[in-house]
Amino acid sequence: MTTHPSLTQIDRYAAGDPGLDEPSVWAIEVHLEDCADCRARLAGSSPVESRAVLDQVAAVLDRQIAAAPPVGRSRPWSVLRHRWFVGTLFPWLAMTAMVLGCAAVLGALWVGVPSLVLLIAPLAPLPGVAVAWHRRADPAWELIATTPAAGLTTLLRRTAAVLAFVIPALALVGAGTGVSMALLLLPCLAFTAATLLLGTLVGVRRAAIGLVVVWTLAVVTPSLVAARLPVLLSAQSARSWALATVFLTLLAFLRVDGFRRLSHPE
Repeated sequence: MTTHPSLTQIDRYAAGDPGLDEPSVWAIEVHLEDCADCRARLAGSSPVESRAVLDQVAAVLDRQIAAAPPVGRSRPWSVLRHRWFVGTLFPWLAMTAMVLGCAAVLGALWVGVPSLVLLIAPLAPLPGVAVAWHRRADPAWELIATTPAAGLTTLLRRTAAVLAFVIPALALVGAGTGVSMALLLLPCLAFTAATLLLGTLVGVRRAAIGLVVVWTLAVVTPSLVAARLPVLLSAQSARSWALATVFLTLLAFLRVDGFRRLSHPE
């Protein structure tokens, strides 16, 4: 409708006149969306009963809005929890702490075997990293995946939260077993960086599972069978682990475009 509807048409529309054909109703409604003057005329043409009901609804809404409690400000700890952590990580972190504790106890009771804590230290953060940003592990995945913080930002934040838990746990267990802190922490960081790097190619979850399987079969099992630590975990390997951590971290950041696919299911 290129011209304004007549006052008669607006009155018939406001009264719900069944004689007003559907194309005319549609044209009036389209025109009312862009014309404030005709909307004002429509309001004046509404029956008295309708205006009374609208006034009553408006008064009730005004009272409810006035009586509503003020919206509280987000607390820093709440923002930190939503951005850097997710509740589904708790079971995995608890399992990691339990495994490290059991490894320390078994290492103390099982004489003649290499340090179990040292053997599994590289794998300690991987369960948490695997579920840090995955649609099956995060109940709010669909909501977060549509935000600018999805993908790399969320993954790095939650990975940092996992490391903030795992590193002190490793240090605590290692202090009780007399294992070198460098050999406990550096392989842990290197495997975390390797998981993120491989995650750009096959997904973080698959990368973490693959590294766990390979390390268990290639290092942990032969070490337990031979009852000695491998060269990879000797005292002289600390510098190599440090270099590997830096190198893998740089490669992961160079592959940053690959993280844009993390919002898709693996």
